[in-house]
Amino acid sequence: MTGLRVLAVDDEQPALEDLAYLLRADPRIGDVLTARDGAAALKLLDRAMADGRPVDAVFLDIRMRGLDGVVLGRLLTRFIRPPKIVFVTAYDDHAVDAFELKAEDYLLKPVRPERLAEAIRRVCGSRTDEVEGPQADMIPVELGGVTRFVASTEVRYVEAQGDYARLHTATGSHLVRIPLATLEERWASEGFLRVHRSHLVAVKHIDELHIDSGKCVVRVGETEIPVSRRHTRELRDLLVRRARRAKRDE
Repeated sequence: MTGLRVLAVDDEQPALEDLAYLLRADPRIGDVLTARDGAAALKLLDRAMADGRPVDAVFLDIRMRGLDGVVLGRLLTRFIRPPKIVFVTAYDDHAVDAFELKAEDYLLKPVRPERLAEAIRRVCGSRTDEVEGPQADMIPVELGGVTRFVASTEVRYVEAQGDYARLHTATGSHLVRIPLATLEERWASEGFLRVHRSHLVAVKHIDELHIDSGKCVVRVGETEIPVSRRHTRELRDLLVRRARRAKRDE
């Protein structure tokens, strides 16, 4: 894989220079373009596509004069081949925007080299995923005051908690301000199924299904999750088809 061609966007010159310096120091980066505002960034991106050398990723400040980073990010998602987005900001209150725009990462200033390296790894990984298959959705979560991203492939099941959802992985759980219905719609193609008004389950992580006296539950690891009557038949049929496919593939 050739080095990434990236664009750094920040309306503060010192911050832009620092970010560009850190990007150029990473061996996975090829070219680093810079822009002081959203309008200049769009012009550079347009020129890059016209030259047949599109930008792979944009490292984007959020609060900028004129066209801010969130608005610019939305514009980028409308490109035929949108670049990956990594937000670089001094503010931690735009994580939901990052989720909605499917940003690869969300870095807080001052940017630490190890966190930037992780963001670049995510961009490189998603670039490979586009060739090999669909990429996982990334969810921003708060861990000790630092925003991290959890891949949808790591999530075993999701539990509704009011307007929030709790993501359960093999190593713990994370509370995010995303309605369960939003995740149900967004993750349907990734093998998640709504089994109850308060639970969404990754079908591949279901270990057992029990039906007793008309009541149905599934076991995911050590956790038993109720299945509502309206979802029982759909889930059972899905698991039977999955088992038959697995048997044929043996």
